[in-house]
Amino acid sequence: MKIAIGADHAGYRLKDEIVPFLKKLGHEIEDVGCNCEQSVDYPDYALPVCDLVTQGKADRGILICGTGIGMSIAANKVHGIRCALVHDMFSAQATREHNDTNVLAMGERVIGPGLAQEIVRIWLDTPFSGGERHIGRINKVMRIESADSVQS
Repeated sequence: MKIAIGADHAGYRLKDEIVPFLKKLGHEIEDVGCNCEQSVDYPDYALPVCDLVTQGKADRGILICGTGIGMSIAANKVHGIRCALVHDMFSAQATREHNDTNVLAMGERVIGPGLAQEIVRIWLDTPFSGGERHIGRINKVMRIESADSVQS
């Protein structure tokens, strides 16, 4: 699988732990940065990862910031992205099985590298269930995303 990965200054150390882990698992990596602790803006790294996923240049994306919250908010603004903020193994599996997520967000200040690696492994290995109820729910979300205006 080709994985796009990006982090801001609060997540780059965890990204630097995840990249070699992904390579060890046999995945091809597109690292969009950042690689420093100088303050940067998380949307500047979320967007390139999401663009690679939506353009089909990456199969999945991983985003890391301090909490994962900012990255997940930014990612979910991109048409075609279903990003989940995950800090536990059950959610990593469920978000793939039920939501067919294509981007994973995590927080370096929330979890350590060992748990993050296990979350990534589970998230990458878990297929979408394809269940009718899950497909229906995803389609509803996609209709919201595609709507010109939200109706109350």
